[in-house]
Amino acid sequence: MELGVTARNRSAVSKIISYQILMIIIMTAGFALTGGRSYALSAALGGAAAFIPNLYFALRVHKSAGQEARKIVRSFYAGESGKLLLTAALFFMIFQLPNIEILPLLAVYIAALSVFWFALLMR
Repeated sequence: MELGVTARNRSAVSKIISYQILMIIIMTAGFALTGGRSYALSAALGGAAAFIPNLYFALRVHKSAGQEARKIVRSFYAGESGKLLLTAALFFMIFQLPNIEILPLLAVYIAALSVFWFALLMR
C-alpha cells in the first residue's frame, strides 16, 4: 500500500515539474516572438529561478521518502530553506547580467510558481 502512495506522489510531482517546464517554454517562446532576444533570455532566466529551486526541493523531499516522520519533517525544512537560498542566489546572479527585462523575468517566474496552485485546484 505504501509503495502505491509513494509512486502516486512521485507521479504528481513529476507531472507538476513537467507542467512547469512546459509553462516556461511556452511563455519564453511568446516573449521571444513579441520582444526579441532580451525578452526571451529574461523569461528563460525567470523560469530557471523558479524551476531550479523547486527541483532541488522535490529531490530533497523525495530522498526522505519512507523514513521516520521526524526525518521527513527535517527534510522539508531543510529543502525549503535551501529552496529560498537558491532562489535568492539565482536572482542575485540574474540581476548582475546586463539588459535584463523585469516584465518577462517576473511574469515567467510567477507563472512557473502558479503551476502548483493550478495543480491543487485540479486535484
